Amino acid sequence: MFVTDDGTETDLDLGHYERFTDVETTKHDNITTGQIYEKLLREERQGGKRTLGRTMQIVPHVTNAIKEFITAELKDEDFLFCEIGGTVGDIESLPFLEAIRQLGFDLGHAKVFHIHMTLLPYLKAAGEYKTKPTQHSVKELLSLGIQPDMLICRAENAFPDKEREKISQFCNVAQADVICAPDLESIYEIPLRYKEQKIDLRILKHFAMTQQTKKSEEVNKKWSKIINTTKNTSKSTNIIVVGKYFGEHNTEYKDSYMSLMEALRHGGIENDIDVNISWLGAEKLESAEFPAEFFENTSGIVIPGGFGVRGSEGKIETIRFAREKKVPFLGICFGMQLAAIEYARNVLGIKKASSTEFLLNGKDDCEAIVCRMEEWIKAQGIERRSLNGDLGGSMRLGGYPCEIMGKDTLAYDIYKNCDSIGEGNMIRERHRHRYEINLNYRERLEQRGMVFSGLATEASMYGKAISEQGIFFDIPRLPEILEIPNHPWFLGVQFHPELQSRPFKAHPIFTHFVRATSKHGLLV
Repeated sequence: MFVTDDGTETDLDLGHYERFTDVETTKHDNITTGQIYEKLLREERQGGKRTLGRTMQIVPHVTNAIKEFITAELKDEDFLFCEIGGTVGDIESLPFLEAIRQLGFDLGHAKVFHIHMTLLPYLKAAGEYKTKPTQHSVKELLSLGIQPDMLICRAENAFPDKEREKISQFCNVAQADVICAPDLESIYEIPLRYKEQKIDLRILKHFAMTQQTKKSEEVNKKWSKIINTTKNTSKSTNIIVVGKYFGEHNTEYKDSYMSLMEALRHGGIENDIDVNISWLGAEKLESAEFPAEFFENTSGIVIPGGFGVRGSEGKIETIRFAREKKVPFLGICFGMQLAAIEYARNVLGIKKASSTEFLLNGKDDCEAIVCRMEEWIKAQGIERRSLNGDLGGSMRLGGYPCEIMGKDTLAYDIYKNCDSIGEGNMIRERHRHRYEINLNYRERLEQRGMVFSGLATEASMYGKAISEQGIFFDIPRLPEILEIPNHPWFLGVQFHPELQSRPFKAHPIFTHFVRATSKHGLLV
């Protein structure tokens, strides 16, 4: 998933766009079929002019709504990228393809450029590329009324010009507009590989625009520097990510942590350090005796975001290991909450310290160090969420301000020289969570050494007051960052810093963390 600053929850595509373009996306940059249908049905129930007295249809009602979304909120942009996900021929994408066909007709060919991405498989046994899947995909697209202006062909390796010529001939696309997109060692090599094939010049030519040579050279230098850093660095660090969204062999489903993985790499680029990331399923750490051998040759540990009780005890034991063995540690969202629980259990001696997220249907056999906001402000005590209760719409999503507390903290050291810190030591970070640290335990945690070095401002979603049955409760400011002094590097954050990290400009938390792990050395 990816979360924009205005609180829109999307898949990873917008994250890739932000990382590559450094342009912040919003709720106006993503739409789903369900959202289109919901909008139209709501309009129809309210007697909107679009459907009043008429039968709602895919064409024109759904396609018009899609076109309206695409062209809305435009100001002075030079280009609008519009990606239609899925596969040509899938029933889900047909209304969207029809909408962009109409849009191409409405605006005229001079203002629209269709790029179609296809698969070009290589058969090792025959020693040849097969162009038939691309031919059939283009034929399917043509049957829908769209002639691609350019083809980007995904392949394992660069294919020869004879294949380019064949594709051009059978797909009615200029040979120079058949672009090879081979597998690469780093995703950040892609812009330079595309530029080598003059993809930028071909698109500019279509729109009768001239290249800004100086700006183009500056961008090329940035990408080249990134590639050189990732391939030629002499320093390295080993970081282990302990999560729950892995397969049996800790290799599947790593896309669950794609933004985190990229942010760690950005921290490496910033420090000229090669970051070696290994993955470990938290459930494997829940044995009677903590398997410390999993952390041999490790310089840093990350506990990422997540939901639910599965694997939580393994993560808590990992945090204890990192705290006691002085291993650099970063806890993100759920990782921060578990860090507070671990500290309460093993430093404060609260053996039943836990989160109400783990206790459904009214069980009260824990001390809730972490709970939902409405749970711990109710006068009658803790209210548990039912197993069958709603989950949707109950999260704190998007960007919220946070104040760094004190200049003698790790948090201040991380942010002090960054563009992201504003007047009054204010930062803004993106959130995606339901649970908060219970403020009833904050003073006890602080008395035993934990430092809350970042607090939500009163302008944040829950930071000022919340109403229940007409009664307003004044709520102290929520913890956003925790740290432990007298430790090489121990930080927990309630937000998701990985969502704002860029290859050109790593998020300061990852820059600082990667540097700390490289200085720490390997844990043997």
